[in-house]
Amino acid sequence: MIKYLSTINHAIIDVGGENRLLVLGFSLYFLIIPASLYLLFSHWAYDDPFITYRYARNLGEGLGFVYNPGERVLSTTTPLFTLLLAFLSIFSSDLPHLAILLGSFGLALGGFFLWDLAKSWNSPLVGWIALLIYPTFSLLLLTLGSETPLYLAFCLGAFAFYARRNYELTAAFSGLAVLGRPDGILVPLLLAFHYFLYVRGKIPWKALLVFFALTGGWFGFAWIYFGSPIPATLGAKQGQGLMAISQRFAPGLLTIIRPYGDKLIYWLEAALAILGMFTAILRKRRWALFLLWPVTYFAAYSALGVTRYFWYYAPLVPGFVISIGLGVEGIGKTKPAQNRLQPTFVRGLSGLFPLMLVGYLFLSQGFGVFQLQHDSDNRFVAYKAVGDWLDQHTSSEATVGALEVGIIGYYSHRSMVDFAGLIQPQVVSQFSKDANYEDAAIWAINQYKPDYLVLHEGIFPRLEQGYAKKQCVLAHRFSGSDYGYSSDLSVYSCN
Repeated sequence: MIKYLSTINHAIIDVGGENRLLVLGFSLYFLIIPASLYLLFSHWAYDDPFITYRYARNLGEGLGFVYNPGERVLSTTTPLFTLLLAFLSIFSSDLPHLAILLGSFGLALGGFFLWDLAKSWNSPLVGWIALLIYPTFSLLLLTLGSETPLYLAFCLGAFAFYARRNYELTAAFSGLAVLGRPDGILVPLLLAFHYFLYVRGKIPWKALLVFFALTGGWFGFAWIYFGSPIPATLGAKQGQGLMAISQRFAPGLLTIIRPYGDKLIYWLEAALAILGMFTAILRKRRWALFLLWPVTYFAAYSALGVTRYFWYYAPLVPGFVISIGLGVEGIGKTKPAQNRLQPTFVRGLSGLFPLMLVGYLFLSQGFGVFQLQHDSDNRFVAYKAVGDWLDQHTSSEATVGALEVGIIGYYSHRSMVDFAGLIQPQVVSQFSKDANYEDAAIWAINQYKPDYLVLHEGIFPRLEQGYAKKQCVLAHRFSGSDYGYSSDLSVYSCN
């Protein structure tokens, strides 16, 4: 491990060794970008990552790699991020803020690896553009708090070291990507395909050993401990995708990008990305390997049939950013017709146009960062209030049923029954085209008999008028308006 760390350090020094100013610039970059993003988004939170936080907290407290103590179910898709948070919990118990800090660093690291990859592939302008706009891309910022920014940094590191022909570090970052998220396996598969088809070198045995040493231990443990290394969440998300009320991954892309259509900057970036794809085909074909990654990712997730969640689309962003950079580079390589009567300063301005375009992209996205920080998910405040109330007013042995168990489960410290099938995989059997979450909730309540229910008023009318009214009593009501949330929440006691 020391050898690999020194190799990374040497590589970074080599990158910056061209001049001391570059070394200083990257030092400031890794200081300013993570610190700025953390300060702006330290309040950021959404429900799903809190499931991972709870795994990490339980692991750090010696309760095992579990969500509900005593229940060995793999409901987190990111073992590496869980282990990292569990280790860091030694120094701070504030896991949500630690996750934001790690994600902020991950975005900066991802931008650096894109810069390094572009340098290796003789596309310096593409690298500088990626360095500026990758960490400020709004869809990536929305995933802060989850494993996604760090996971993408590992994927990008694998590509960067592959371009440097450092196959051992390629394998190391590929292994970290797989441990970051199972879909990270697409990266080593693509790189291996390219190596054996185009490079045709000797089998890199040391690299293979590094990769399997990193990944083999986890998969062996997961098979013994959980019965399978495949997260239960995959089946849950596929089951959710079956329901007519849900939207699957492929058509969901249009839903995700629709809000971006209101801003000129994204129309410009889309046009540049299209131009960049043509540039890659005509003049920069080595980028085809990298751009194939988001294509295969989209195809794989579409084939899996999972439902739409915004963070599933984040791995498409690096390819989009590189396409934008290639589009700007394509404009810069286009030589306008020379006219002797054309003033010199006009010809100079045409040469500066790509740089002016880069400045506009960076300033526009930077302004968007400040706007985005105010668009926080109001569910966090309401769900945290519910979780705190349960923690203070219920027995430590109580079980709680809810539709979204991340935030409520983390702050309540209670065993949770999940109506969406993430924690209890058996709930997934209730998902079908004609079913909805209320059907699953009724089945889960009858099956697991939770002591308390947390219900969004009016969303599950049959459950409210049936089981909740007949078998439970209203213990506490949370008015959504008190928390800036659109729905009122009711806690029922069903002892």
